[in-house]
Amino acid sequence: MAWCIEQYRGAASAFHARPLADEPEPTLWWFEVDRPALVLGSAQAASHVDAAACARLDVEIVRRHSGGGAVLLWPDEVAWFDIEIPRGHARWDADIARAAWWVGEMVAEAIGDSTLEVHRSGLVRSEWSSVVCFAGMGPGELSRGGRKVLGLSQRRTRSAIRYQCAVYRTWDPGRLHELLAEPRPGRDELAAMVDTASLTLDAVSARLAVR
Repeated sequence: MAWCIEQYRGAASAFHARPLADEPEPTLWWFEVDRPALVLGSAQAASHVDAAACARLDVEIVRRHSGGGAVLLWPDEVAWFDIEIPRGHARWDADIARAAWWVGEMVAEAIGDSTLEVHRSGLVRSEWSSVVCFAGMGPGELSRGGRKVLGLSQRRTRSAIRYQCAVYRTWDPGRLHELLAEPRPGRDELAAMVDTASLTLDAVSARLAVR
């Protein structure tokens, strides 16, 4: 199946509101936010967020349909994209953990860094992983030297899998620290969770084309 590549710019809330297709095709959605957004996991407690700080700094609070902790999206500073495959696709896998490995492999190839490691075992939690996505490590996610490079979550139906992905081009831990409510990780802890990478739409599209 050929891949459909779509590119958007706008609010994170609009992007997350898109439903899964009834008859999905292999698709890459590449999205650039036009305003800051703090995206919470589907089951994440709202109390993790300092809503007043978000309002003061004009940061949109959004909830995604997949699990995990918060991800801060800042214009031009994060590569944020979804990949959707239909049941029956060559990359479909009933095993939820194993199903994400190929995404990590593909992103590592697109970044072009042989030091990146694909996490191939179960979910690794930490003190702050329920609060911040990049504080834990899940199947298919990428790390370099113990710091997460690719954040990845899945949303599934009977007919499709949607992988939701984020790679920071730059990382300012002070921004996220200011938007979280107490108790929260310190700035130094947040700095140590994340490593950055250069990732473009063209690079991801090229790697998808051979899969």
